[in-house]
Amino acid sequence: MGKIYKSITELVGHTPLVELGNYEKKHNLKARLLGKLEYFNPSGSIKDRAALNMIEEAEKAGLLKEGQTIVDNTSGNTGIALAAFGHAKGHEFVTFLENGVSKERVDIFNAYGVEQYWFDDISPRVKEMLETGALDISKIEEDVKAYGDERGYYYTDQCSNRHNAEAHYKTTGPEIWDDTDGKVDIVVLLGGTGGTISGLSKYFKEKDENIQIVGVQPDVKSRLDANNDTGNTIDGVFPLEIGGNIIIPLINQFEAKIDEIVDVSAAEAYDAAKELVRTDGIFLGQSAGAALAAATKLAERPENAGKNIVIIMADDGTKYLSTNQYK
Repeated sequence: MGKIYKSITELVGHTPLVELGNYEKKHNLKARLLGKLEYFNPSGSIKDRAALNMIEEAEKAGLLKEGQTIVDNTSGNTGIALAAFGHAKGHEFVTFLENGVSKERVDIFNAYGVEQYWFDDISPRVKEMLETGALDISKIEEDVKAYGDERGYYYTDQCSNRHNAEAHYKTTGPEIWDDTDGKVDIVVLLGGTGGTISGLSKYFKEKDENIQIVGVQPDVKSRLDANNDTGNTIDGVFPLEIGGNIIIPLINQFEAKIDEIVDVSAAEAYDAAKELVRTDGIFLGQSAGAALAAATKLAERPENAGKNIVIIMADDGTKYLSTNQYK
C-alpha cells in the first residue's frame, strides 16, 4: 500500500548519491566522484535540513512560539527553506538578502509571500561595511537580531546556530555513510554558514580520522564584495579563512577539522557545472559547480586513484539562469 505524507517536513533528506560516470570518463579520472544531490529536498536545496532542524529545535525549547514570525539574514537558499517550512508550521518569514542575489531567488521569495529587505537596509553601519568591503558577519547578525527583537520576531541566527550543523551530523553524514557502506575517503564541500562542513566534519572524523574533509572557497577575484562588480561570483559562499585563520563562527564552535582548503574561481565553477549537465544530465548551481571543480582537481592527483570522493551538491541551476553562470 502506498504512503501519503502529511507535510513537506516529512520529505527532507534521503537524497540520492550518484556516481558521475560520464564526467569521470571524459576527464580520465581514476577516482570515483559521487554527487550528493541535495536539490531533491522539497524546497530545492541542502538548506532544508538546517532550516527544519532550527525551527523544530526552537519550537521544542519554547523559543519560537506558535504563529511567531521568523527573521534571518540569508543569501537565498536558507531563506527559501525557512519560508517553506515556516508556512508548513504556521510561521511567516522576513528576510534580509545579500546584495547580488539572483533574480530567480527574489521571484521565489515573492511567490512565498516573503517580506524582503537587502543587507543595505539592516543598519547604517552595515551599509557602511558593504560600501568599504569590510564585511563583518557578527555585526550583521547583531543588527538583524536587534531588528527582530524590536518587532517580536524569532531570529534563527543561521550562522551561529548549532542546530544548523547538527542537522548534517544527524542526517547528511549517516546517509552518505550508509549509501557507501562506509567507504568514504574524501568529502568536498563549501562554506557558507559553515553548518554543513561543521556537521559533516564532526560525523566523519568520529567514524574514521583518516577521512579527508576538503573545504572549497572562492578565490579572491570571485568573492562578493565592494571591489568585485563583474557579476562573476559564487553565490552564498564565503571565504573559509583569512590569513590562515578560520573565520566562520560555526566551524570554530564545532572545532571542525578541515584537512585542506581549495580555492576555486567563478569561471572554474561555472565551467564544471555547464560540463556536467552535458555529460551526465545533472544540472548544478554555483556552489555545487565549485565543489565539482575542486573535486576534479583532487581526483586528478595520482595518490587519490581508486578513492571515493563525495561531493556535496547544494542545489541545482534553476536559480542561476539569469546569472553569468549560464550565459
